[in-house]
Amino acid sequence: MTLDIPNLKDFDKRLREEAHEEPTLEVPQSEPTKHTQIIAIYGKGGIGKSFTLANLSCMMAEMGKRVLLIGCDPKSDTTSLLFAGKACPTIIETSTRKKLAGEEVAIGDVCYKRNGVFAMELGGPEVGRGCGGRGIIHGFELLEKLGFHDWDFDYVLLDFLGDVVCGGFGLPIARDMAQKVILVGSNDLQSLYVANNVCSAVEYFRKMGGNVGVAGLVINKDDGTGEAQAFADAVKIPVLATIPADDDLRKKSANYQIVGTEKSQWGPLFAGLAEAVGVAPPIRPEPLTQDGLLALFDSKDTGGDVVLVPATDADMRGKNAVVVASLEVVYDDA
Repeated sequence: MTLDIPNLKDFDKRLREEAHEEPTLEVPQSEPTKHTQIIAIYGKGGIGKSFTLANLSCMMAEMGKRVLLIGCDPKSDTTSLLFAGKACPTIIETSTRKKLAGEEVAIGDVCYKRNGVFAMELGGPEVGRGCGGRGIIHGFELLEKLGFHDWDFDYVLLDFLGDVVCGGFGLPIARDMAQKVILVGSNDLQSLYVANNVCSAVEYFRKMGGNVGVAGLVINKDDGTGEAQAFADAVKIPVLATIPADDDLRKKSANYQIVGTEKSQWGPLFAGLAEAVGVAPPIRPEPLTQDGLLALFDSKDTGGDVVLVPATDADMRGKNAVVVASLEVVYDDA
């Protein structure tokens, strides 16, 4: 019996070609319903975007707003807190399953509601089996077919991973799909590096004729050291809310408990954030250089005092280094 062995070189070539493809022009770019604010939230992985958004969306719903929360992270963890830890079927996996069965995807297959919030997850490909950015594009194409721009919401909140810089994850900024961006960061260099990158993307596309701006920064797990506030001041964006590094918040989040409610001691904090998010205008930020970002921190913590020493060819060759006689002609002084 002859085994059908796949050509792995061809497979690898296709993956590389797909990774270098630009987003398709078929991505929906229709005008949103005029009263709807579509807001993209960006931040470093693990910085607390999902925690912030789940509680923010619940507070908005308590305030009488119609809210749609869309997770745009391949981890599909945006809605986990909202649904008390229960996994929400993703649009990509549902679409694949329905397509194989010859069926169409319906709203009830991908959108669920709790505490007055409507929520869904775009999802992503299995590890090593596709491009997450293209998965995002596919998800929005499907939302368009389901009538995305005809839906009646006051707020549509998009939870995007900020570490990834490809076109799919930059979709709301590059294609003016959102009116404004909110950053989530903390008093650490890595999260502010990501926030600064997003500011750079916003500034780039503003120069290209885009309209998306940054509404402000949410400081999560604030320990009072002040670097995130200094960053916001430097790039000229407001701080919308400061969420403290509090053990009660940590425990409630770990136990999938919503604190963005009037019944919680943290209710006023998220009510203030909800009001700030609604009225904050989209601002054109002034992103920092790498040295400018490092200057926000003590140089002993960031290596800011390190002097770069160039390597030589002899350094690289090590024991294989050979001294080559110079061909330069040296003239004696006359």
